[in-house]
Amino acid sequence: MLVGLAVGALAAAALPVVPVGPAFAEEGRQIGGGVGRTGSSSGSDVGWDADIAAGRTTPSADPVSIMPMGDSITGSPGCWRGNLWQLLVDTGRDVDFVGSQSQGCLPTGSDPDNEGHGGYQVTSSVANGDTRRWLELNTPEVLLVHFGTNDVWSNVPPAQILDAYTSIVTDLRGLNPDAIILVAQIIPLEPDESFSCPDCGQRAIDLNSQIPAWAAGLSTERSPIVVVDQWTGFDPATDAYDGVHPNDSGNVKIAANWFAALDRILT
Repeated sequence: MLVGLAVGALAAAALPVVPVGPAFAEEGRQIGGGVGRTGSSSGSDVGWDADIAAGRTTPSADPVSIMPMGDSITGSPGCWRGNLWQLLVDTGRDVDFVGSQSQGCLPTGSDPDNEGHGGYQVTSSVANGDTRRWLELNTPEVLLVHFGTNDVWSNVPPAQILDAYTSIVTDLRGLNPDAIILVAQIIPLEPDESFSCPDCGQRAIDLNSQIPAWAAGLSTERSPIVVVDQWTGFDPATDAYDGVHPNDSGNVKIAANWFAALDRILT
């Protein structure tokens, strides 16, 4: 079930970036606002209203459909999806991952469906109609987007990447006006010597710095866009096996960050 979100105030304010990483965990803050929960939002939780009556509710007896969309970090070898699925199931969430891809992940039995395509750029995927087809085939209620690493690698300007994000949002809202979109600030890039991209780290920073303002400009009360900080707390030296693709510890961190956002949406 999706719970209400009150995001109308975001038009005049920065979009909330979901706090993640060790600092957030140490603060011990609890995310409230779901049906049957108590609590309030504070600090960087701007725009999340604990009073669900002020937002919208979408009750449903069916599982909530969630589409993980991205490149190899989402599809293969990326396997945070299995960790996220386990977190959702362990907290009693009835969810269905959807997508045309079906790469299995640990834990065994986790939902393998996704739209993670190794080597793909978000800009070219939008331009050739791939993302539109994916959304038409399995229109989700919640979209998770960690997409743009290969664009950064190819030195595609942030503005073009954000334009591609806009096209994805527009296409999804045309299919499901109530869709909730979670967009990641991508994980850091520190490619090892097997790669040749000394500027990739800064390019990722440049993209990430522009995502919150982009999201704030497109977020609506009916179809909110939530920025999820996948950058903070991720160390490519220890959380990626090549400085780019997450290893087991990296997958755990990515899943935890998505879950922190979804925990506020699902009940």
